[in-house]
Amino acid sequence: MSQKFQELIQSERPVLIDFFATWCQPCKVQSSVLTSVKEQVGEKARIVKIDIDQFPSIANEYSVRGVPTLAIFKKGQMLWKESGVHDVNSLVGLLNQYA
Repeated sequence: MSQKFQELIQSERPVLIDFFATWCQPCKVQSSVLTSVKEQVGEKARIVKIDIDQFPSIANEYSVRGVPTLAIFKKGQMLWKESGVHDVNSLVGLLNQYA
């Protein structure tokens, strides 16, 4: 998965990674927010969910200490990372800024 993850974040368009866990209640809230974000940004960005319990090495590599943690990558570079639940407008704004 790590190799696949590296290929994924090399994208020319921004990739929003949602580091989550199935047992995390705020992650469920964030997930529904991301559905709306996807509708608004369409093809300008990708949104990918990474379960930290299934892929702990990726979570460790990017210092994910709590869930949900969101990160935006483009061309292999992490441009932004923050923990906690974020609203639709601020995420759409960030993705448009990096598109």
